[in-house]
Amino acid sequence: MRNIVMTLIGPDRPGLVEELSATVARNRGNWEESRMSHLAGNFAGMLRIQCPEETYEDLLSSLRSLENLTVSVSEELPEIRHSQKIISFDVVGNDRPGIIQELASAIVISGGNVEELTSNLESAPHAGHPVFRARGTVTVNEDFDEEGLIAALEGLGADLAVSIEK
Repeated sequence: MRNIVMTLIGPDRPGLVEELSATVARNRGNWEESRMSHLAGNFAGMLRIQCPEETYEDLLSSLRSLENLTVSVSEELPEIRHSQKIISFDVVGNDRPGIIQELASAIVISGGNVEELTSNLESAPHAGHPVFRARGTVTVNEDFDEEGLIAALEGLGADLAVSIEK
């Protein structure tokens, strides 16, 4: 069996996920995990698929022949698990250029690794403008000091509200 991870991007259209899933099924693949989103008129997706060795090339060829869809494929890498725990975070505040870079730097400097991150601008009652919101998970060592992460995130600005769930 081949374990593959792929990214797909292209103009969004009705039926695209059904077309993708039918292509995987037709090639005896098993759709194991995915993240998909509609971003600025485009479909963007990440998929983890397992398929028999004998259908691997046909699956890739079929996916790459789908109309207006760019497909990039990588082999699944073995995960190295240490004594780790996962912390969820939520950050809300005024948007500004560079905020994601600041957030990522604060996480890595405090000893964490971003596992998942979603961000967007949301309308906020009484704010008069959209506010930035980022949610995600961070993997840290079992003996990690959460207070250091909270301080690092709150240090990004007085206008940011930070919450962490262990």
